[in-house]
Amino acid sequence: MASEIMDAEVQNNKGEGDEDRSFSRSDSGSGEDSLDNLFPRCNLTPSLSPRKRTTSQSKTEPPLLRTSKRTIYTAGRPPWYNVTGTTFKEAFVIGLCGGSASGKTTVANKIIEALDVPWVVLLSMDSFYKVLSKEEQELAAKNEYNFDHPDAFDFELLITVLRKLKKGKSVKVPVYDFTLHSRRKEWKTVYGANVVIFEGILAFANKELLKLLDMKVFVDTDSDIRLVRRLKRDITERGRDISGVIKQYNKFVKPAFEQYIEPTVQVADIVVPRGGENFVALDLIVQHVHSQLEKRKLRWDISALASAHQGQPLPTMLSVMESTPQVRGMHTIIRNKDTNRDEFIFYSKRLMRLLIEHALSFLPLKAVTVETPQGSIYEGKRFSGKRITGVSILRAGETMEQALMAVCKDIRLGKILIQTNHDTGEPELHYLRLPKDISEDYVILMDSTVSTGAAALMAIRVLLDHDVQEDKIFLLSLLMAEMGVHSVAYAFPKVRIITTAVDKKVNDEFHIIPGIGNFGDRYFGTDAPSDWYESDESMDY
Repeated sequence: MASEIMDAEVQNNKGEGDEDRSFSRSDSGSGEDSLDNLFPRCNLTPSLSPRKRTTSQSKTEPPLLRTSKRTIYTAGRPPWYNVTGTTFKEAFVIGLCGGSASGKTTVANKIIEALDVPWVVLLSMDSFYKVLSKEEQELAAKNEYNFDHPDAFDFELLITVLRKLKKGKSVKVPVYDFTLHSRRKEWKTVYGANVVIFEGILAFANKELLKLLDMKVFVDTDSDIRLVRRLKRDITERGRDISGVIKQYNKFVKPAFEQYIEPTVQVADIVVPRGGENFVALDLIVQHVHSQLEKRKLRWDISALASAHQGQPLPTMLSVMESTPQVRGMHTIIRNKDTNRDEFIFYSKRLMRLLIEHALSFLPLKAVTVETPQGSIYEGKRFSGKRITGVSILRAGETMEQALMAVCKDIRLGKILIQTNHDTGEPELHYLRLPKDISEDYVILMDSTVSTGAAALMAIRVLLDHDVQEDKIFLLSLLMAEMGVHSVAYAFPKVRIITTAVDKKVNDEFHIIPGIGNFGDRYFGTDAPSDWYESDESMDY
């Protein structure tokens, strides 16, 4: 069985321990792995357009662009929430059960290939073996430990992980080292999918686990074939010797199959004889999954989003900077269509700095006293939270990072890329890089402009899926439309919305009126590609 778990959607690439340096100040500048090189300012590479699907097969690379520290997926994950911000569907979970070396992983990979849908996660039960004691490790080294008994698995952790995956949330999954009979220190971060395929020898052995499975498939393979496969796998991949494999098979594997695994065929919806060679059975499985996914599909109704809150007063969680003569003067310059790029960048940056300073005043503070160099006591204030993290919505939200770093020393940074699916009108998540342990942070979510709020809605939903508390999210934007403000506040009433100005109207192309134009194009000096989706681009969401 494959112990590797790949997240075909959004993951921290090589595991949190060595790759989660995230977008700290030193990680967001120039360099070979910089996003500036992946997304050139003047010519966005055509290969970044969405591809047909992204899968999570252990042996087949998904369509993506890799650098040494980042992974950019080239097929988008659609939103799993409605305009109220609540989840409207769960991932479809397929359970694959069968004896050791019966071909479950092969069946899983062939299902993934045939499904032809974006965002599939393959989760192996092998990752959930319990941590062995010293005595148990000694038994395992002598092939005297029963890895095929239900007690060998951490079902509590497994159920928790699968339940969160089903809801589309971010999870951390252990990685088991079969050579050392122990868990590795680095855990994989896995983030949601349209379909989750869970495979394991005891996938049907727990009642709570069965409740999470939408479809149960038993892979039935002849015992002689399974023994031959197990010999080959354990000797070549797991460093075992032939006598030890046969001893373990006769003492533990075969009895466990007869006692715990084979009887669970009764709960299966489909039995697949001959494993991955049974193309008729695989076709039936794929057809059923497609029909279920079609029933769960939701079209993103942007017109409903636009008209839902007309005439309503602005929400109390909105804070608009005071329109001082200085602020109004800067708005006059950046809104003027004749302003050259240098002046546009200069005054935009100045306004961003003021916006960041204004936003920081809403952070929780505690009273502290310090002694001055003159020996006097000064009663002051200090941030009472654990940490602040900035997250930008690419590409225009990235322009606000410099102002944030200038104000908050050594702040951690993350990035989210959202594009539109022109067939469905839905925002789709294409790239995500968040610092580890972000759930404990106050998060400043940055985008240059917010029109309908669709991109902001999805970005906030992503943060919530990573367990960031809603009342610790601050959405910052230079300019917002009333529609976007209402949409975000209605969906996420605890999110604080902070901007320098709010315009009343949005035109038929979802541009803010009177607005600021295409912020990204004016700032970077580029023409936006037709499929670029962010709050300030050609479809001003």
